[in-house]
Amino acid sequence: MSPFIDILLLLTAAVVIVGAFQRAHVPSSLGYLLAGALVGPHALGLVQDQASIHVVAEFGLVFLLFTIGLNFSLPQIYALRHTVLGLGTGQVVLTTAAVGTMAWWAGMPAAAAFVVGAVFAQSSTTIIARQLAEQNDEGSRHGRTALAMSVFQDVTAVPFVVVIPVLGVVATGTAATLGEPLVWALAKAALAFAIVFFAGRLLLRPLFHEVAARRSTELFTLVVLLVALGAAAVTDSLGVSLAFGAFLAGMTLGETEFRHQIEASIRPFRDVLLGLFFVSIGMLLDLRALPAVWHWALMGAAALLLVKGLVVFGLLRWSGADSGTALKTGITLAVGGEFGFALLALALDAKVMQATTGQAVLSAVLFSMVAGPYLIRHAADIADRLVRPAAAATAAAPQPEPQTGTLRNHVIICGFGRIGQNVARFLEEEGLAFVALDLDPERVREAHTAGEAVYFGDSGDRAVLESVGLAGARLVVVSHGDLAASLRLLGQVRALRDDLPVMVRARDESGVEDLMRAGATEVVPETLEAGVMMATHALLLLDVPLGRVVRRVRDARVGRYRLMREFFRSTEQIASDFEDRLHAVTLPDGAEAIGRTLADIDLAEGKILVTALMRRGRRILSPSPGTSLEAGDVLVLFGAPADLQRVESALLD
Repeated sequence: MSPFIDILLLLTAAVVIVGAFQRAHVPSSLGYLLAGALVGPHALGLVQDQASIHVVAEFGLVFLLFTIGLNFSLPQIYALRHTVLGLGTGQVVLTTAAVGTMAWWAGMPAAAAFVVGAVFAQSSTTIIARQLAEQNDEGSRHGRTALAMSVFQDVTAVPFVVVIPVLGVVATGTAATLGEPLVWALAKAALAFAIVFFAGRLLLRPLFHEVAARRSTELFTLVVLLVALGAAAVTDSLGVSLAFGAFLAGMTLGETEFRHQIEASIRPFRDVLLGLFFVSIGMLLDLRALPAVWHWALMGAAALLLVKGLVVFGLLRWSGADSGTALKTGITLAVGGEFGFALLALALDAKVMQATTGQAVLSAVLFSMVAGPYLIRHAADIADRLVRPAAAATAAAPQPEPQTGTLRNHVIICGFGRIGQNVARFLEEEGLAFVALDLDPERVREAHTAGEAVYFGDSGDRAVLESVGLAGARLVVVSHGDLAASLRLLGQVRALRDDLPVMVRARDESGVEDLMRAGATEVVPETLEAGVMMATHALLLLDVPLGRVVRRVRDARVGRYRLMREFFRSTEQIASDFEDRLHAVTLPDGAEAIGRTLADIDLAEGKILVTALMRRGRRILSPSPGTSLEAGDVLVLFGAPADLQRVESALLD
């Protein structure tokens, strides 16, 4: 049978089974595994050629690691280092050591025992996130902690991707000791990191700026695929896994303003190919062998749930959490994870463990994933029964809340033109968080350099909206004025969040009814607002007795006049009564202004204003004249283009 027919059969089985599982609110990953097990060579035998399927499915793992890298750039990992290096890494290391030691005592070879520990250390972010959301517990203390640790497991598991193939070299007898191949593997990984990460920083941002300027979704998607697979090919050529290169490329792009659109572009390929990857894992499951290993699988599942739960409980108690929160988090994280299947597949390919052992481990993880939703659902009840006295004694002690990096209670601004920037400025002055999306690469580059939370992305794309935290947003502001795009965006928003307020800008009143029917909470027509403003001025000129109100309105206009003119440059030519604009200037090493204060800088005789300063990721509004400038600072200047050019030259030369 041809590989095409094989894939068609697998997709058919996956559609039927995954569809049924989703109706029953069972994780899709289990449906993919069952589809592979039933159609594969160990059950119905409809698909026999596992090798060709595995080649295609491996791309799913590549895109999974690429997506993980997008969400964990180096600055983000550094900012969350206490969670990553403390709780996340501690849980993975301790669980791997504890389970691996138990497996070794049971007679398993050391390399295989290590892999079993690594597989058991992973948790299913999909199951945890879905079950917590169903229970409305994703915002609870134990829910946030469990989600943070499960996501960080994906990052801390990346070294296993490098080490497991090396264990296969030792296990097959092609190397006498682990030391030399491990050193070589780490050296190759370091070289791959240097090539992909540093070359990527130099090349990828300019490349995506150039591609984004073409405004072609097709070209953008092609370049994303090229970068992900190209980085994977680089690490593969160095003898390191494909997935490691994809992770590095994703981590590099995660620092750019394009990461949300990149994630949206790669998601369809990732989801389909990752589904095929889980199908290929399911094909490894031999249902006929289950009677011979079911008792080992049950004991393995029990060990996984118990050991991981106790490790998490101990770590959180050590970090200062109360017993109730620690136990609920431990129960939530105890479930096995999909990434464990990826590590198991690597181990079987490298012949680190025997097929029979692999069946037992695979079945154990499956059993734990089946039990996981029920354990998470009753975690609070179990904790209340076991630690009620301790919880009551420590309930009054406030505990630090973990930072998951997930956007919550923010405003999403769709379009960062003049109107969008005005909205963002007022939100920033009020201390309200926002994320903005725009398709003008030059505008996004300037704003992103200036420290604004502005990203390149199509706000009408459902995946982009999800990636900027639509699930946790307080408000969506559609400021671009494109009626067709606004209607498309409203359809996506209402499909995901029927309760979310959406404010839409309209050019005139002709599209107001259509926008309201599509789900807009409020529509602001420009022509109506202009008429209201003119009427207001007319009344003032006619000496309508509004004394104090008139003075306050005039004061407000004077105080905000400059704010209403501050805009980042765009590639579009927009007619304006004002020439002044914002411009971000980065001070490299050796710049003339380094070591000097703002008061010492010639700001074109006061015609140029310094509205903000970005320093080491921190945005400082209206910095004081005595602020001393450092290498790497980004100054956000406001003024006329000719004056901006002159001041920039003075700062740099």
